[in-house]
Amino acid sequence: MTGHTYRQLFRVPEFTPLFLSSAAHTAAQTVSGLALGTLVFRATDSPLLSAVSMFGPSLAQVLGATVLLSGADRLPPRSALTGLSLAFAAATAVMALPGLPVWGVFAVVLVQGLIASLGGGVRWGLLNEILTKDGYLPGRSLFNMMSGLMQITGYAAGGALVTVLSPRPVLLLAALLYATAAVVARLGLTVRPPRVFGRPSVAVTRRTNAALWSSRPRRLTYLGLWLPNGLVVGCEALFVSYDPEAAGTLFACAALGMLAGDVLVGRLLPSSLRPRLAAPLLLLLAAPYTLFALHPALPLAAACAALASVGFGASLVQQERLMALTPAELSGQALGLHSAGMLTMQGVSAALAGSVAQLTSPATAMTAMALTSIAVTLALQLATRTTHATTANA
Repeated sequence: MTGHTYRQLFRVPEFTPLFLSSAAHTAAQTVSGLALGTLVFRATDSPLLSAVSMFGPSLAQVLGATVLLSGADRLPPRSALTGLSLAFAAATAVMALPGLPVWGVFAVVLVQGLIASLGGGVRWGLLNEILTKDGYLPGRSLFNMMSGLMQITGYAAGGALVTVLSPRPVLLLAALLYATAAVVARLGLTVRPPRVFGRPSVAVTRRTNAALWSSRPRRLTYLGLWLPNGLVVGCEALFVSYDPEAAGTLFACAALGMLAGDVLVGRLLPSSLRPRLAAPLLLLLAAPYTLFALHPALPLAAACAALASVGFGASLVQQERLMALTPAELSGQALGLHSAGMLTMQGVSAALAGSVAQLTSPATAMTAMALTSIAVTLALQLATRTTHATTANA
């Protein structure tokens, strides 16, 4: 059991407005992602383009992580979060314009990805600053639970709205949600100075990233956060092409499973047991998707998606380890690098899964991505054990 209850977290100053602003931002991402994926699939009939449109902003994260990420610790958090949400609102409204060509949509998606590369570091760095050291994991667990609930609601409501209306009005709704997130951040958060003084720059970003990457234990932790997770998101990116009419149901079931995993890891498991469960949870994350080789009908497919997503709880364990390995003054950029790398890998995996699906079928591609995730998890687990053994014998 953790040292903080969820109720206690809401008594911490600034936690509630950060939580509510993030909830609106997540809801907007969920609704806009489904609407955009449906819009592109209807226009192109392409699993690849549909997958990349939903997860394409993630592909730009790697560029943003190399040039913008030092801003995570060097910008005032309130101003940064407000500006990021407003930028997303404007970009989403542009994508709702009638007659915008597909290449125009992807240009806006690229801009969104560059903007988003800064968001994770600012948000999670501020959370780490607001909470005590032993409060970060239950706090992040609560944020992940909120994300799961917003995704369940967003995908269910978004799927219904896309069917009843059309994708473009739903994109406008998402833009309004982003604007709401900006208002809550601006009015609810207090003015805080940057954690590190100095101007953000490309040189500082790269120098700090190199320092974070230089430690082998941190490096393996980052790879564990990025690769297995990203490959499985490649499976999720094919929900629209696997079953266009039931994609919202599949996404909602996956979000429900993620919520269950976050409750399990963040609230129910004792701290002594958590570190040993990262690898088993990552294996659970991928294994159910291998059943898609059998082209399961919707009930079984939804059950597989829900069960698999319990494994996303592994990221809480891995983030706790990352923070233990990282100096406090670099926490924002360290968490930003985690977020940017994870989202980049998700975008790459979405493109890869879409390409395989284009040549074979969505079900075959999902199975291939799941098997690759399992292989990567086992390889990283072996490398981690070797590192621990070497350190113990030194």
